[in-house]
Amino acid sequence: MLANVRSGAIVGLDAISINVEVDYNPRGMTSFTIVGLPDTAIQESRERVRSAIRNRNLDFPMKRYVVNLAPADIRKEGPAYDLPIAIGVLAATEQIPVDTLQDSMFIGELSLDGTLRHVRGVLPLAYLAKEQGIAQLYVPECDAPEAALIDGIKIIPVSTLGHLVEHLFLLNIIPPFDRTALAAEPEQQTERLVDFRDIKGQEYVKRAMEIVAAGAHHVFMSGPPGAGKTLIARALPGILPSLTPQEALEITRIYSVADMLPPGHVLVKRRPFRAPHHTISHAGLIGGGSIPRPGEISMSHNGVIFLDELGEYGSKLEVLRQPLEDKVVTISRARGAVTFPAKFVLVAATNPCPCGYYGDALKACTCGEAAVRRYQQRISGPIMDRFDIQLDVQRVDHDKLTDTRHGDTSSMIQARVEAARERQRHRYQNLVGISANSDLGPSEIETFCRTEESAETLLRAVMRKLNLSARAYHRVLKVSRTIADLAASDIIRTEHVAEAVQYRARTLLS
Repeated sequence: MLANVRSGAIVGLDAISINVEVDYNPRGMTSFTIVGLPDTAIQESRERVRSAIRNRNLDFPMKRYVVNLAPADIRKEGPAYDLPIAIGVLAATEQIPVDTLQDSMFIGELSLDGTLRHVRGVLPLAYLAKEQGIAQLYVPECDAPEAALIDGIKIIPVSTLGHLVEHLFLLNIIPPFDRTALAAEPEQQTERLVDFRDIKGQEYVKRAMEIVAAGAHHVFMSGPPGAGKTLIARALPGILPSLTPQEALEITRIYSVADMLPPGHVLVKRRPFRAPHHTISHAGLIGGGSIPRPGEISMSHNGVIFLDELGEYGSKLEVLRQPLEDKVVTISRARGAVTFPAKFVLVAATNPCPCGYYGDALKACTCGEAAVRRYQQRISGPIMDRFDIQLDVQRVDHDKLTDTRHGDTSSMIQARVEAARERQRHRYQNLVGISANSDLGPSEIETFCRTEESAETLLRAVMRKLNLSARAYHRVLKVSRTIADLAASDIIRTEHVAEAVQYRARTLLS
C-alpha cells in the first residue's frame, strides 16, 4: 500500500513543501530504503522510526519499505522527517486511517521510545503550511508555541507517537495549542545592557551614537585601549527603537532556522547584538556551508553587529561590501543561490596603531610611522568609505571619571531616537525598502535631503577641502538629514551639515 504524508524542508530562510511517499510491499524481501537525496541523519531515521513504532506497542512488519522524499532533486537534511516517515509507515500498513492525513503536515524528530524532540526551523514551516492552506500542523509539543506565532492554522502539539495515533483514531484528542498562552510569555532575560548615564565623559561620542541610532548609520571608532569604545558599543542597543511586530518575526525566523532562539522564548523581543571574534571564518561571518546557514551578519539583522579590533579581521572585511550596500547577502552554491537578510548597524572599533597609543595625549606611542601606516592600511579605503560616522575616541580625564553627575539615561535618548525614526517612517511610508535615512539611495537623497543655501555652500567647500568621494558626499548628506530629524527640522540647515562633517573629517594618520 502507498501512503503520502506532507512535510517541509528549509532552504535558506524559507520552507518548501516535501511529500513523504511510503510504499509498503508485504511480499518483498525485508528492506527499508530512503531515496530523494537524504543526508545521514535521514538515513539513520530508519532505526529511530522502527524503534519508536515498536516501543509504542505498534506493529512494524519486517517487509519491504521504500520511502521517497519528493521532489527528489532537493537535498534533504536533519531529523525532522522522522515523524512523517513514521506516520507514512503506519498509514501504509493500515494502522491509522489514511483519510486523517488530508490537509495535515507533520514535522518532528523521534526518540527511540516514541517521544518527539525539538527541531529547528518550525516558524518558516508553519508559514509554509498557512500559505498552502493546510488545516493543521503537527509539531513536537516543545515547538508548538513557536509555530503558533503564525495565525490562521491549527497547531497540534504532539508529545508521543502513541498519543498521535490515538488522536488520529479520535480516541484521545490532542487539543490545538492555545495562542493566548503566548501573551503570558515572560520577559526575555538577555545580557544586561549598559546605560548611557553610566558612561562618564565622551559627550561627543555619545551624541554621535544617538545619531547612529536615529538614522541606522554605520560607525567606526578609533582610540587607545581603555577609552570606552567597547562600553559605548554595548550601550547602543539600549537606545535603538523598539522592535515592530514585523521586525520581531523577521529576527525570530532567522534564529529559528539557525536553532538559536533563547531558551524558553519563542519570539525575539529585543534587537540583536552580535560581537564575533576576529578569528571567525568567512562562512561564520556572512553565512555559508554546503547547505547554507545564516552567518553573524544575518543573526544581527535589525540589530547591531560589533567588530572589535577591525584591522585583525583581514580579508574577511571585504565580504561585507555587498551586505553593507544591499542589506542582503547572497550565497551561491552549485545547486543554487540562497539570500539572507542583513540589515544591521555596523559598529567597528580599532586601536590607531599596534601599541594602541598613537596620538594619545598622556602615553607615548612606541611604534614607528611605517608600522602605524601598515597597521591602519589593514582596513581598505572602500570599507572605510562605507562608514557614515567616523569617531576619534580619546581617553576620559580623571576629573570626569570621578564626577558624580550623570548625563541622559538610555531611555531618554531612546525617546528622542523614536521621535526621529517616526519622522522618517512618515516621510518614507510610500517607498519600498526604505525605513531609515541610511537606506536612502542617490535619487532619494536628491528628493528628501533638501538643504538651505548656506548649507549647500558649506558642503561644496568641504568636498573640495577633504576631497570626498561621491559615496562620502552622500553619507554626509544622510547624516545631516538624521541630525535635522533629531532637531525636528524639515530642511537641512548649516549647523546640521557642520556637525555631520565633524563625523567625516577624521583621519587616523596625519
